Amino acid sequence: MRTVQGVALDGLKARVRALAERTGLPVRSAPGPVGAAGGFARRRTGRVGRSPRGGTPLADRGPAGKGLGAETAGRRTSVKESFRHPAAAFSAAASAPVTLGVLRSLLHGLAPTRPRRRPGEVRASAAALRALRARHGDAPALVRTRSGRTVLVLLDPQDLRRFYEEPVSVLAADPPAKCRGLDAAEPAGTGCSRAELRTERRQVSAEVLATGLPVHPSCDPYLAAVAEEARHLTATGTLDLARARHAVNRAARRIVLGDAAAADEELAGWLAQLRAEGKGLRGGRVRTARTTRSVRDKAHARIQEYARHADGGTLVARAARHADPTGTLDPVGEAEHWLLAMGAVPETLLRTLLLLGAHPAEQDAAAAEAAAETAAGPGRGELPRLRACVRESLRLYPVVPDLIRVTRAETEWRGVRYPAGTSVLLPAAFHQRDPERVPAAHVFVPGRWKNPRADQDIRMAPFSHGGGRCPGDQLGLMITAALCAEVLRGHRIRSTRPVLDPVGPLPAALDPHGIRLTLTRR
Repeated sequence: MRTVQGVALDGLKARVRALAERTGLPVRSAPGPVGAAGGFARRRTGRVGRSPRGGTPLADRGPAGKGLGAETAGRRTSVKESFRHPAAAFSAAASAPVTLGVLRSLLHGLAPTRPRRRPGEVRASAAALRALRARHGDAPALVRTRSGRTVLVLLDPQDLRRFYEEPVSVLAADPPAKCRGLDAAEPAGTGCSRAELRTERRQVSAEVLATGLPVHPSCDPYLAAVAEEARHLTATGTLDLARARHAVNRAARRIVLGDAAAADEELAGWLAQLRAEGKGLRGGRVRTARTTRSVRDKAHARIQEYARHADGGTLVARAARHADPTGTLDPVGEAEHWLLAMGAVPETLLRTLLLLGAHPAEQDAAAAEAAAETAAGPGRGELPRLRACVRESLRLYPVVPDLIRVTRAETEWRGVRYPAGTSVLLPAAFHQRDPERVPAAHVFVPGRWKNPRADQDIRMAPFSHGGGRCPGDQLGLMITAALCAEVLRGHRIRSTRPVLDPVGPLPAALDPHGIRLTLTRR
C-alpha cells in the first residue's frame, strides 16, 4: 500500500528529474535503494542539511573546483561560450557537474526569500558564498538568482580593489536597497550616489561635509545639539529603537536645518515614509508613484522653508553658499538626502551600545574616554576609542551588506569576458567577516581600528573605498561616537536584550527592533 509520504516523495523525484531535463543539470545518484523511476536517493554523508538556528541550507562542499576561466588560462574566453543554458549560471564552466545541494544553497542564499524584499534584490548568505568558493575557488563566479537575475560574484579580496577603483564609465553604481525610492538625482553625501553625478557636485558636497576631517568645522553647535537631544536616550532608564530614532532624528534636523526644525514631527513622518518606500516596506504593499511624489514634494517644501532662515553653521546653509545658478548643488535636495542618510545612525548607535554592554572592559574604557572628553578643549569631538567601536560595529553589521554595480561595456575578469550590462556583486558583509582572511572575524575587537592602515584595508568597507566612498563618513562617525559618549558619560549599560556571548562568535545579524538596553546611573 502506498503511503501519502511515498506519493509525495515520488512527486518530488519527478519534479527534480523534470528540472534536470529542462536545464541540463546532472542528478547525482548514490548507491542504495532508489524509487521506481530511479536516479535519486538520499545519502547520509554529504547531504544538504539545515544550518544551526534555521540558517541557509548548507551544501556538500566537496573538492574545490576550478575558478571561472581557470581552464582557459592563456587565452581569452567569452562568457557567452560558457553560458549556453541556465545550468551555466551556477557553474564556472558548462561542463562542470553541479549538485542539487549547491543549486539549493544558491537558490536560498542568493535570492530574495522574504516578502519584504524587492524583486531582483540580491542577498548573499555566507553559507552559500562559502560553498561557492569551495567549489570554484577564488575566481569570480557567475550565478543566477531565483528571481532570474544574473550576477558576477567577487570571492577574492584581490578583485575588490578593482571593483572600487573602476571608473563609472566601466562600472556604474546600482543603488542599494536603502536608496530605493529616493530621487533620481541623489547626492554624494547619502552614500547612494548615482554614477552620473558630476565631479564638481561631489567636490562641493565633500566641502560641505568636511570630508577627511575627523572633526567638522561646525562641531561646536553640532555637538551641543547632540548633547541636548541625547537626554531623550537616557530619560527612562531603557533604550530601544523608537527612543533612539526620536533623539537622533531631532539632532539630525538641528544639524542639517537648524534648531527650529527639531520638533517638526510632521517632517519626520514624511521622511519616514520616503525611507520606508525606499526599503519596500509600508505594510507589504507598494505605494504609487503619485503618492510618493506628493510626500516628497511636501517634505521638499518644508525643508525649503527652513533653509531660508537656517543659521550659517547648518549643513543646508553651508550648501547654499556653494549653490550656483547652473544647479551644480541643490541645497534643499541635499538637505533632504542628508536627513534620509542619517536614518541609519539610530540602528548603528543601538548595535554599538549593545556590543559595549556585552563587553564590560570595552565599555569602561569608552566611558573613561567620554568623561575625559569634556575637558579636551580643542580635541573635543575626536573620541578615537569610541569611533573605533562604531567602525567595528559597522564591520560586523554594515548598513549596506552587498554592493552591486553594472558594467557599461564589455569587461574581462580572470581571462573571461562579460558583456555590458553584467551585474557585479561585492558581498561586503561576507568579506568583512571572512574567518579565512580576517582575524577574529566574528568577534568584537575595536582595537583593530587603532592601526592607521586599517582604514585602507580593502576587505573592510564600512564606508566603501575609492571614488564611491561616502564623503560624510567622518561627520557620521563624529555624531554617532558623540551620542555613545553622552549615554556612557552618566550611565552604565547594565543588561541587554538580546544577550550576546562576549567571547563566542557574534550572531550574523542583529535586528535593531529587538534590541533593548537597561541603563543605570554611574
